[in-house]
Amino acid sequence: MQIEPQAFDRVLSSMCTEPHPVAREAAKRFLATNPGDPGTYPAVTALEDEAIAMLGELTGLEDPSGYIASGGTEANIQAVRIARDRAETRTPNVVMPESGHFSFQKAADVLGVDLRIVPTDETYRADLEAVRSCVDRETALIVGVAGTTEYGRVDPIPALGELAASVDAMLHVDAAWGGFVLPFTDYEWHFGHAAVDTMTIDPHKMGQAAVPAGGLLARSADLLDELAVDTPYLESTSQATLTGTRSGAGVASAVAAMETLWPDGYRDQYVRAQHNAEWLADALEKRGYDVVEPTLPLVAADVPQSTFDALRAKRWRISRTATGELRVVCMPHVTREMLASFIADLDRLEMRASVPMTSDD
Repeated sequence: MQIEPQAFDRVLSSMCTEPHPVAREAAKRFLATNPGDPGTYPAVTALEDEAIAMLGELTGLEDPSGYIASGGTEANIQAVRIARDRAETRTPNVVMPESGHFSFQKAADVLGVDLRIVPTDETYRADLEAVRSCVDRETALIVGVAGTTEYGRVDPIPALGELAASVDAMLHVDAAWGGFVLPFTDYEWHFGHAAVDTMTIDPHKMGQAAVPAGGLLARSADLLDELAVDTPYLESTSQATLTGTRSGAGVASAVAAMETLWPDGYRDQYVRAQHNAEWLADALEKRGYDVVEPTLPLVAADVPQSTFDALRAKRWRISRTATGELRVVCMPHVTREMLASFIADLDRLEMRASVPMTSDD
């Protein structure tokens, strides 16, 4: 095979990153194991228990239940599935802010629930009044986001929990990206802060595990019982995951990364990433662009389409928000040197664009 994997030296839009070396090595060792068959593969099953215990420590949950999923999409679908199956109505609905991940649209389509999307407020967080006006007796789940994919915002999770309780609904928090940086902030976002029932948190994002290594956490084991199906031909008797066969690579790499980096390594990583985001935001503001304040390590700025396209032509892997801003995620592989090179290219493009054309050009 001649094709090599893409380097990360110009990747600024991804919420995945290069795995930590210990996570990479662990993934290789457990590549052929299957945590979907715990009776046959007890070693990786024990590692998965350890991974869930460590994720519980990150998220304020003393006795966590859950499993290592393929990613945030699977975990979000499973959370909707739990809520749907626990609901007492035949026409359940799910309420989430417009900042919610598109995986919830997949979940609604697959599971046959009504997805009600409400606007965010002027700070790009869930508008509580909009949520309150949308919930009713058939609401099975309210979704809050802890680290939105476009602006890095954290919804008012405790208040959403109170709203969920008022209509006897569940509360799910999507912390797929934010879960490994929020422990070092003052935000209230996890099980210890609010009446959270389920949570998505992905070790393969800021956790520096190998892809795929997502995470679904539940406050109690009985919530996972809603997902269980009998598995008569396996050594184990039931399975609560969405996929059957799963590679142990994600499980092992998640444990290796968390054992190595929690908490001090992740704290240092967050500080570097946040400083990089603030540096980039300041550099863009000084050049006259409107910038959304980076409250987490994610920068959004109103860069013209022509400039965006020219940066893409220079092989910068960047993306845009739904409303058109340039979006840069300061992941662990994003260094200050990368950002300085990016700004230098931006300056050259703007300088070229400002030079007036002559009749000889």
